Amino acid sequence: MSLKVIIVEDEQSSREILKGYLERYCPDITLVGMADSVKPALELIRIHKPNLVFLDIEMPFGNGFDLLDQVQEINFEIVFTTAFSNYALQAIQVSASHYLLKPINIDELIQAVEQVKLNLDRESQYLNTKILVENVKLENHQLHKIVLPTLEGFEVASVKDIIHCKADDNFTCFFFADGSKKMICRNLKYYQELLSDFDFIRVHKSHLINKNFVLRYRKGKGGTVVMSNGNEIEVSASRKKEFLEAFAGLK
Repeated sequence: MSLKVIIVEDEQSSREILKGYLERYCPDITLVGMADSVKPALELIRIHKPNLVFLDIEMPFGNGFDLLDQVQEINFEIVFTTAFSNYALQAIQVSASHYLLKPINIDELIQAVEQVKLNLDRESQYLNTKILVENVKLENHQLHKIVLPTLEGFEVASVKDIIHCKADDNFTCFFFADGSKKMICRNLKYYQELLSDFDFIRVHKSHLINKNFVLRYRKGKGGTVVMSNGNEIEVSASRKKEFLEAFAGLK
């Protein structure tokens, strides 16, 4: 199956480089159009109904998220391209969407295209993009949603509802405010990095907690913290200082 592809990129040199890479290394794609800004990109999407859009985040006259906000129905895959490792990347990661950092690595490009092929018959990726657009609009990070891969598929959860996470080999067990828990197919280190700006603190090699659900702290070499669900979690001595500093400004 050939993928119909559109490139949306404001720099001509970057458009041509990506076009060349796709034509040389991704034989199962058909490039149906390129655009340098939001308005012509919307027209190309309307006319060609692509399977895949390579979308630059930073563009003149509106960014990549502005484009997605104006698309009536997102029924195509997206691979974001950006030179900036900032808030946008975190939003993309939380929604489990694809992205490539510039300058684009050929192996990563091939991998992204192959993943898109696998996802074409799955509605989950379209849902991921909708979650991404919703997250980018929100100023309050605690309202963000996150896509969590499970053995059966995936779960969509609000970050504000996660009480704590516990490492289980290469998996992570999530504990939620409604009393439920889910085993997620990613390791704890991944979520430590992903949730670091969302009031989550790594207090132990096996535990990541949401400080908004902490009820009390008991002193000790490292100490223990009691969460709102009643679970007591050990704070390692090496992480005690970071944990206490997170609460230093609270009255």
